[in-house]
Amino acid sequence: MTQQEGKILFVVTSHGELGETGKETGYHLSEVSHPWKELYQAGYEMDFVSPKGGKAPVTAFDLSDDINKEFWENDTYREKVENTKKPSEIKPSEYKAIFFAGGHGTVWDFPENKELQNIAATIYESGGIVSSICHGAAALVNLKLSNGSYLIDGKDVNSFTDEEERDQGLEDVVPFLVESKIRQRGAEFHQAAKGEAKVVVDGRLITGQNPASATPLGKALQRELKEVEVA
Repeated sequence: MTQQEGKILFVVTSHGELGETGKETGYHLSEVSHPWKELYQAGYEMDFVSPKGGKAPVTAFDLSDDINKEFWENDTYREKVENTKKPSEIKPSEYKAIFFAGGHGTVWDFPENKELQNIAATIYESGGIVSSICHGAAALVNLKLSNGSYLIDGKDVNSFTDEEERDQGLEDVVPFLVESKIRQRGAEFHQAAKGEAKVVVDGRLITGQNPASATPLGKALQRELKEVEVA
């Protein structure tokens, strides 16, 4: 497929350990593959970056999901996600949007990564879109604009909810609860019932709640990209 619509930067975690549980984590495969599918079909090209670069750890690896399978068997994108760029290699001006994929690993290595925050702020302040899904919203909790304000302050936002975290029994494993931190930053938090799809669009900020929201988020991002181009 010829990619002609422009480039989008997908951000995935480099963190593969679920706290002190001895279990593995990483980026959630369907939270990458489902948005990727919508954007790929629409003609966008995607690059992949992670805090450390290189091979990104993956969780929820389910190839019975046809879209997961399609992504994983796409040689170009399999190569990209297994050889992610480092933040220092990214030129924000090349991208129309940035998307922070979920997976529990993100709660450890997204919030304090100044390089990724600067990339996202630059894209946003240049008229591009910032988006996230599920735990990927951990990237937003410390993200400040050039005027020193939090990007999400006063914005409509969602993410994996505190209720969903408690339902998984991980509220004492993760370093913080994403919903609670988002609320602390002055955002208006919107949510669906646990496990149900929810995507919130506030201008050029798009956030999705959980894995069920991955395809709707991809569709919303595609729509908003068109709106930005028209504007």
